[in-house]
Amino acid sequence: MKTPKSFVAALASTRLDTVFNPYSDHCPAHDGANAPAVRRRNLETFLEASIAARVDTMWIARDLGYRGGRRTGVPLTDEVHLNQAGSLLGGVALHRATKGPVVAERTAAIVWQVLKAIGEPAVLWNVFPLHPHDVGDPFSNRCHTRAERVIAEPLLRALIKLVRPRRLVAIGRDAQLALADIGVPVVGVRHPSYGGQTEFITGLTTLYGVDPDRCSRAPKPPLDQAASARFAFA
Repeated sequence: MKTPKSFVAALASTRLDTVFNPYSDHCPAHDGANAPAVRRRNLETFLEASIAARVDTMWIARDLGYRGGRRTGVPLTDEVHLNQAGSLLGGVALHRATKGPVVAERTAAIVWQVLKAIGEPAVLWNVFPLHPHDVGDPFSNRCHTRAERVIAEPLLRALIKLVRPRRLVAIGRDAQLALADIGVPVVGVRHPSYGGQTEFITGLTTLYGVDPDRCSRAPKPPLDQAASARFAFA
C-alpha cells in the first residue's frame, strides 16, 4: 500500500458482515450505476491531492457515516461539501456517486465549516473506514466492534505511513481511545454531535490559531439544496 491507488484497492477488498464497503458495495436504493468506482476515484483523488499539497494534519473520527462518506467515498464529507473539498485541495474534481436529491450530514457540515475558517485542508479519515450498520437496517449508524477495529488497523497504519502527517487530531473520545491503542501521538477534540459543536470548533480553531468567531454557530447547506437535504449526525 505505497500509493493512494494501492491503498484504496486494499480498502475495497475488505469484506465484513453488517458493514457497507462504499468502495466495492452498491446500494440499490441510492447508488448510480458506477457508484463504487466513483467513490474509489474520489478517495484516490482526495489522497493524491493531499499528498501533493503536503497536508500535514489528519483528522480522524470513529466510523464512516451513512449520510456522508458512505455516499461520497470521502470521509467526513457529504454531497453538499464535495465541491468545497475539491476546491480546498487546489480545484480537483470530486463527483457524486448517488442518484436523487443531495443528502447532507450535520457532522460533515461542521467539519467543513471549520476547514473553511482555517483555510487549509486536512486528511480526513475514520478509525473504522467503512460503514457499520445494524442488522437489517443498512441506513443506520452503529459503533464498530473491537474485532472490526483490529481488522481495519493495518489500513489506518498504512495511511499514516503514506501521508506522514505532522500531527493527528482525534475527533471524539472513541477515536482518541482507539488511536491510543495503537500508540499514535494524538490531539483530542470533542465530537461535534450531541451538544459538542462549540467545543469542537473551539478545540480546532485554538489548535490552528484561528479566531473561532470565523465559524458561524448554525451550519446549513446552500439554500438551493436545503429543501432536499435533511441533516443528521453521523
